[in-house]
Amino acid sequence: MFHTQNIELTKVQAEAMGLPIITRLTKGEKEKELEDLREVLKNIKDEVDGIVCGAIESEYQRTRIAKICEELNLDCVAPLWKSDPVEILRGMLKSDFKIMIVAVGAVGLSKDWLGRIIDEKCLKDLIELNRKYKIHIAGEGGEFETFVLDCPLFRKRIEITDYDISWDEKTQSGELIIKKVKTIKKS
Repeated sequence: MFHTQNIELTKVQAEAMGLPIITRLTKGEKEKELEDLREVLKNIKDEVDGIVCGAIESEYQRTRIAKICEELNLDCVAPLWKSDPVEILRGMLKSDFKIMIVAVGAVGLSKDWLGRIIDEKCLKDLIELNRKYKIHIAGEGGEFETFVLDCPLFRKRIEITDYDISWDEKTQSGELIIKKVKTIKKS
């Protein structure tokens, strides 16, 4: 249900935005991970008004988060819900998001995609892969995972200074494991 690649670096992203972060360890077991989320939200529900869910087409993800929010009397906002993935990515590019692909797991996405920055050429290639193999252009089905290095919310941009690539020839899937980063203050 949740993105796990380079998850420990969400702390760096929170720092880059100047926001606090609350974390909780979960084993990621189906449905149990939702209980873990519910417990965290229960502990902070008096400090927040709601949750923003990034789901685009995953009814599974959106409804489960919405249900927890309803139970805790929190708003569940899904601003990208049912939006055109091409327009979502184009909007991010126009807004100066710098997004790196850090995991791939679908036909058409080779080892060469790991570390690739989403730009207009990349978007064009994703549109072609969607046409050819039906992968989701924004990776909504887990075809690929991303890591945001910079965006308008960041006060500092993130630069990767060391990484490894893990690749499985048998499954034709892999991940870029970020080992070290530095943050650079934006002017």
